[in-house]
Amino acid sequence: MSTHSLSVVHPNATIGAGVEIGPFSYVEDDVVIGEGCHLGPNVTIYAGTRLGKNVRIFPGAVVGGVPQDLKYAGEYTTTQIGDNTTIRECVTVNRGTAAAGETIVGKNCLLMAYAHVAHDCILGDNIVIANNVNLAGHVVLEDFVIIEGQVGVQQFVRIGQHSFIAGGSLVRKSVPPYIRAAREPLSYIGVNRIGLQRRNFAIDQINRIHEIYRILFVRGLNLTNAITEIEASVPVCNERDDVIKFIAETEKTGIIRSFNSLND
Repeated sequence: MSTHSLSVVHPNATIGAGVEIGPFSYVEDDVVIGEGCHLGPNVTIYAGTRLGKNVRIFPGAVVGGVPQDLKYAGEYTTTQIGDNTTIRECVTVNRGTAAAGETIVGKNCLLMAYAHVAHDCILGDNIVIANNVNLAGHVVLEDFVIIEGQVGVQQFVRIGQHSFIAGGSLVRKSVPPYIRAAREPLSYIGVNRIGLQRRNFAIDQINRIHEIYRILFVRGLNLTNAITEIEASVPVCNERDDVIKFIAETEKTGIIRSFNSLND
């Protein structure tokens, strides 16, 4: 471990092998920092934070801060950051509340400068959040989500795996897996074909996803009839099951619709 003489690290913090902590950084009690982590200058790590291995945190970032939630009453909660995740300048990640008990950022994620991850958010693996993205409380991002800059995500919204959110969007409803979303109000604009190809999805898988969303968004069916048609006409596969399960689990927020259907 290499700790700069101008940093403050609580003696009860657990620091792994090969950790580097730059000047003016502050690490509280009840913190675990995995081996190989790098904390740049002026990084703040509050109690209850658990960093995996090889996490990189850049200047000005604050991890594990008290939730910005008036219902928070000082209960013990945690913040977990997965292996190989990078947290850039001035990112804030708040700890959980009694509702979920923890805020989680998965493995191999990139949180770019000035992003905010609020209390009780659950982020999967291999997620990219660009500059100035703000996630409200209780947001769920599944694996391989990409969010461009200046996006605001409303509380309790869920964004499905392999989806792509265009910059400047306001996400007020949940976004199903495998798609691209843009415009105002946020709408389905197509399948995330390029992203899926980059992640080695086969052409027949991508074609099935296209058929699922043609039924769901293009044919003008209501949601119940669209799900019935998908179950009847699309062969059983992981992609079909993922979409159906996602929709069933997001009744509280509802899902986005196609832009054309919003303007009919």
